[in-house]
Amino acid sequence: LFSPMDNPSTNESSNISSIHLESASNRKPTPLIKMIAVASIAAGIQFGWALQLSLLTPYIQLLGVPHKWAANIWLCGPISGMIIQPIVGYYSDRNRSRFGRRRPFIFFGAIAVAVAVFLIGFAADIGHSFGDDLKKKTRPKAVVIFVFGFWILDVANNMLQGPCRAFIGDLAADDHRRMRTGNALFSFFMAVGNVLGYAAGSYRKLFMMLPFTKTEACNEFCANLKTCFFIAIFLLILLSTFALLYVEDIPLPSIESQSQTQTQTQSEPEQQVSCFGEILGAFNGLQKPMWMLMLVTAINWIAWFPFFLFDTDWMGHEVYGGNPGDDAYNRGVRAGAMGLMINAVVLALMSLAVEPLGRFVGGAKRLWGIVNIILAVGLAMTIVITKAAQHERHVSNGNTPSAGISAASFAFFALLGIPLAINFSVPFALASIYSSASGAGQGLSLGVLNIAIVVPQMIVSALSGPWDSLFGGGNLPAFVVGIGAAVISGVLAIIILPTPKATDVAKVPIAGGFH
Repeated sequence: LFSPMDNPSTNESSNISSIHLESASNRKPTPLIKMIAVASIAAGIQFGWALQLSLLTPYIQLLGVPHKWAANIWLCGPISGMIIQPIVGYYSDRNRSRFGRRRPFIFFGAIAVAVAVFLIGFAADIGHSFGDDLKKKTRPKAVVIFVFGFWILDVANNMLQGPCRAFIGDLAADDHRRMRTGNALFSFFMAVGNVLGYAAGSYRKLFMMLPFTKTEACNEFCANLKTCFFIAIFLLILLSTFALLYVEDIPLPSIESQSQTQTQTQSEPEQQVSCFGEILGAFNGLQKPMWMLMLVTAINWIAWFPFFLFDTDWMGHEVYGGNPGDDAYNRGVRAGAMGLMINAVVLALMSLAVEPLGRFVGGAKRLWGIVNIILAVGLAMTIVITKAAQHERHVSNGNTPSAGISAASFAFFALLGIPLAINFSVPFALASIYSSASGAGQGLSLGVLNIAIVVPQMIVSALSGPWDSLFGGGNLPAFVVGIGAAVISGVLAIIILPTPKATDVAKVPIAGGFH
């Protein structure tokens, strides 16, 4: 998914360029204002991504998909992240359009996002116009349209993320300081987009800005989602248009001689193989530290992914005691979106402290181990909060949680912002450190690490339904699995991961982004 949600590893792997495509990096660094213009596209991307994370699991249940099958729709995220991003990165490196290497991908990616969110937002209306019976619980035609739009959205996000980061790398022109600045700007705008997206998702009356969004087939929750997506389209198109018109993307120079053309033609089959096979081929040369890192990362993502899938649904169902479509559930989902906004703010602030905290506790791997225990504690809070909310409803016969339950729920979201900041930075820094120490390519090592991220996402998406059925429904079974995985990954991070040498650590900044 991450896609996630924007996975930093897939972003890194998409920036691997071939030997014969380096001439575009020989120019002087671009003015900072132009890097800001390109980086600002991240706010538009992440605004829509925040809506996707906070509102779409509840929305698909509103259309009649049972809770136990809702997670299967999210399989697109890890699949597209593993397949689409490397392909997009490969061809954007080699694109010879007169408009530049990156701009065509960004343009068509933005258009695809607009089409996708239109299909998602209007799925209920389109399904009704094709014959869905609103009196029935499940609206099959709306579900098909929603799923189609959802998959387009994930693919489109991957079309945007990699080329945007690569564009920033082109503008930095091999100036490492400018590259770090560009990545920091991209991360900053991602944080801005997250906060704005979650804030929009938490506002109950947003649909009143566009009253036509509420229809016979689309209730207030659906109309709010539709309005949020209209804002997302406007923001993304505005930022993308400004950046694409304002910032020049220099096309690759044409091949000057026939011999160069022949050389490229002869090597093309080999390059095609590397596009689809070099990451899998890299497994053969992996050193033990990278294998250990992949193991810990995979277990860690089994802990994290239930939170990404079910956070707002947990608020609507377990904390507020509602069912998809009723008022209590909708209020819970909006409260969950507010919790995610708090989570994004804590994550952004915590990202600034990752490197000094790593030094304070004695290294990056120890920091990662400690915060995984914090993750386990946070996921355990969901059990306590759920039981307290159920007891409160039983005693008071109400469905609005008390101030204490609400405060505990928001504290849960805030607490998880701490380990999330480390999770989005330390594993990738360790991958760079281990690959540097062994002499392996950092790009390939980060690409291999991405496999350890997306495969657990597929596993959790596929198994959430059976867990739901086996343990009687709800979100707690997946969270309990997450608790166990968080504890195991925390212990393994401290015990089995090699301690990097100080000389290797000095080469790689630990701090990451606000992904």
